Amino acid sequence: MATDYDTPRKTDDDVDSDSIEELKARRNEKSSSNVDLDEIDNAEGLDLPGADLSNEELAVRVLPKQADEFTCTSCFLVHHRSQLAREKNGQPICRECD
Repeated sequence: MATDYDTPRKTDDDVDSDSIEELKARRNEKSSSNVDLDEIDNAEGLDLPGADLSNEELAVRVLPKQADEFTCTSCFLVHHRSQLAREKNGQPICRECD
């Protein structure tokens, strides 16, 4: 028999113990506007794709490729030597691209 995991897990005793007033109070608590305000506040810090970022500066420290790293010739990402899958025509290929 298939089980619907989305249905509420209440026994018959739980259903009988909930009064109408208690259920209405729960419904009113769930529909409060606090969630909506939080979503709006969080959305203010997001940038949309295609936004003008020409005046923004990044503070990221870039390290040169280390002796135990290689650049995959398929995805052009720098990986540690442990990620080397094989070499194709003398060019390194990472495990993700293999």
